[in-house]
Amino acid sequence: MTTKQQQIGEALLKRVSEYLPEKGVALVKDALEFAIASHDGQLRRNGDPVITHPLHAAETVAALQLDASTIAGALLHDVQEDCDVTNEEISKRFGSEVAVMVEGVTKLSQISGQAAEARSGEEHIQAENLRKMFLAMAQDLRVVIIKLADRLHNMKTLFALPSDDQQRIARETMEIYAPLAARLGIWEIKWQLEDLAFRYLQPDQYKFIAEMLDAKREVREKYVAEVTGVLRQELEKADIKAEIQGRAKHIYSIYQKMEKYAADGRSVDEIYDLLAVRVLVETVTDCYTALGVVHGLWRPLPNAFDDYIASPKESMYQALHTTVMALSAQPLEVQIRTYDMHRTAEYGIAAHWRYKEGSKRDVRYEERMAWLRQLMDW
Repeated sequence: MTTKQQQIGEALLKRVSEYLPEKGVALVKDALEFAIASHDGQLRRNGDPVITHPLHAAETVAALQLDASTIAGALLHDVQEDCDVTNEEISKRFGSEVAVMVEGVTKLSQISGQAAEARSGEEHIQAENLRKMFLAMAQDLRVVIIKLADRLHNMKTLFALPSDDQQRIARETMEIYAPLAARLGIWEIKWQLEDLAFRYLQPDQYKFIAEMLDAKREVREKYVAEVTGVLRQELEKADIKAEIQGRAKHIYSIYQKMEKYAADGRSVDEIYDLLAVRVLVETVTDCYTALGVVHGLWRPLPNAFDDYIASPKESMYQALHTTVMALSAQPLEVQIRTYDMHRTAEYGIAAHWRYKEGSKRDVRYEERMAWLRQLMDW
């Protein structure tokens, strides 16, 4: 294992030690050492040690703050298939929960491979069937999350594969994995998968949008800094503690908007909401107070307000969305949500493992579990 992989491993243990109990950290450490030993001497197509891949997958899972068993499952997800380690041995060393997850990820990989070999003309039907099979086979949805983390790193290293494989894997990612991440509400993984797949499926369009964003980066960053400065000052006057984040829209979402505008006979120059500002506050009351501050500062655009707090989305996403004519009469999208809403928005179903079953502290526990059961039914 190279120095770089050692650093990733150390960073992983440091991250999990921030939120897992000692027993959980010990399990992750044991799984890490076993994975390193099992993959010793194996190389990926790009020349990296094979251990690089499960390390990155585990890092993604740890970023979602999932439990020790899931992180161990991510570290070990290839040892059964690539190292001839039996499921019985995994169960004996790391417990049945980890073994079931490793077995589940292995089976999902086999389904994915079989589907790639048997593609028909009705690709959309096949993709839908495959999505259903994924969730049907994954009795524990954490298996699907590991598989998404696995696919995310594979997409980041797709350059090492032949062009035909790049196209097939990118298409499968766009049709199956990104919609799965969306269905699970894990937007942080969903948008990365979409952008990475789009880069290979439509490289010219990807390059055009990336260069367009890059050319305006300095202007955009300066504008966002000005907007957030003004907004922060006004929120402080209203005695609201808030964290303000500015960001550009993701490349694939901009492409989708371009396609929609083209269909309406409008040009790319008319796409105004390439910028968004997110305001994170502590309470629901603060959300509505902050909305009043935003609308007091800048004129809201008509028909550009959505209250997903009063009417949450199916995935339990909650936030206030508004678009206003901000500084220099430039339209700006503003999203306002609590920190708890933000976690659910970014990590979706992964956030639900942080709530202990039967906990009376979380009044929305049953609501969360009802949503989870609906998802399993789907």
